[in-house]
Amino acid sequence: QVRVVESGGGLVQAGGSLRLSCVASRSIYISYGMDWYRQAPGKQRELVATITSSGTSNYADSVKGRFTISRDSAKNTAYLQMNSLKSEDTAVYYCHENWGNSWGQGTQVTVSS
Repeated sequence: QVRVVESGGGLVQAGGSLRLSCVASRSIYISYGMDWYRQAPGKQRELVATITSSGTSNYADSVKGRFTISRDSAKNTAYLQMNSLKSEDTAVYYCHENWGNSWGQGTQVTVSS
């Protein structure tokens, strides 16, 4: 059962922006709390940003001030706005919903220097 689906990845130059979307099949997946993770080649998957049920957001130090996590409950969608992208942000980005602990299929983000 597919619960969350990511989109919005692509190729962008360093300094550019992308917005990732995560559409959930049920509103509870968005409202309960969502995370964005990423995994670069040869590296472990790492937590990038979280948004709790109360709307509190937290970020990895490496993306603070550049990335913003948000959600639109009416659209059952969470977002990750990524600005001032760097080559080290290149990775597959995954959406994770905390209600059922499920993952999306991932979306590739490639930042060229």
